[in-house]
Amino acid sequence: MIHVVKPGLLSTVQDLGRYGYQKYGVIVSGSMDPIAHRISNWLVGNDENEAVIEMTLTGPVLEFQETSLISICGGDLSPSIDGQPVPLWRSVLVKEGSTLKFGGCKSGARSYLALAGGVDAPSVMNSRSTYLRAGIGGYGGRSLKEGDLLHSGEVLDDSQEIIEYLTPYLEDGHFTEIDWSISSEFISIHRSQKAIRVMEGPEFPLFKEDSRQVFFEKPFKVSPQSDRMGYRLEGTTLELEQDTDMISEAVSFGTIQVPSDGNPIILLADRQTTGGYPRIGQIASVDLPLIAQTKPGEELSFTVITHEEAQKLLIDREKQLRHLKQGIALKLK
Repeated sequence: MIHVVKPGLLSTVQDLGRYGYQKYGVIVSGSMDPIAHRISNWLVGNDENEAVIEMTLTGPVLEFQETSLISICGGDLSPSIDGQPVPLWRSVLVKEGSTLKFGGCKSGARSYLALAGGVDAPSVMNSRSTYLRAGIGGYGGRSLKEGDLLHSGEVLDDSQEIIEYLTPYLEDGHFTEIDWSISSEFISIHRSQKAIRVMEGPEFPLFKEDSRQVFFEKPFKVSPQSDRMGYRLEGTTLELEQDTDMISEAVSFGTIQVPSDGNPIILLADRQTTGGYPRIGQIASVDLPLIAQTKPGEELSFTVITHEEAQKLLIDREKQLRHLKQGIALKLK
């Protein structure tokens, strides 16, 4: 069991999303960075869809009331246990009575804390993800608050093997970690260069020629008025050749819409199910983790790719992740 001493800026329980209900107007939600989410679960012996704690910019203070196996992946929010820095992208066994704190945000924007057995929360429409606006999923449909108590689900045999391996090394310390970490090629998905690969959207030809050019030539800054629903971008405004009325169309994670003010909006995990603004682009799935790890005030630039190129990039990454999953499983045996 984990006691929430301080909740941090925005800490929520998330799995990989609530699928199958968009036709009823229910959004997908889920983790903003699905890659960090999946890897964090693998490191503690969980199924990749188990619920984790997603932390944004400023992490919580958590007191462990029982010895627990955890991992922290994603952005570096300076985690420490009783004053000792905690490594990211590793399996970590935390001793009962220890306190996990997060400090300044060194890199990225979101970090993921996986717990062996997953964070136990009621399943709503086949998902434990928190959707804040509707108040469903997660911990009472809200972000974590001071005094909350988090429980783990059933600890699987794979998790138990890791715990048994690390327990002798715990001794008098407050925590111990596995003696290897994830390859930098996976951590580099949070690279500092924010050149995001984008496919032209259905309404791309409706924009003025200079707007189409500037979209791929000039950087945009992420506005402070951004959240899990969407990132508002600031920069050169984009204009249509002529005003047009649109029927609402389906949108997805990474759809870039342009409302009447000409400032693009990137739709994210808590996006609506349909949108009525022109879609100038669609971010390639392989680069969605880069978006999730971008802070307000940072700049993004876009580069065009084809659907075929985006598909190949995604297939190649999934092959790499499958090999990583197999490698982790072998290492933890």
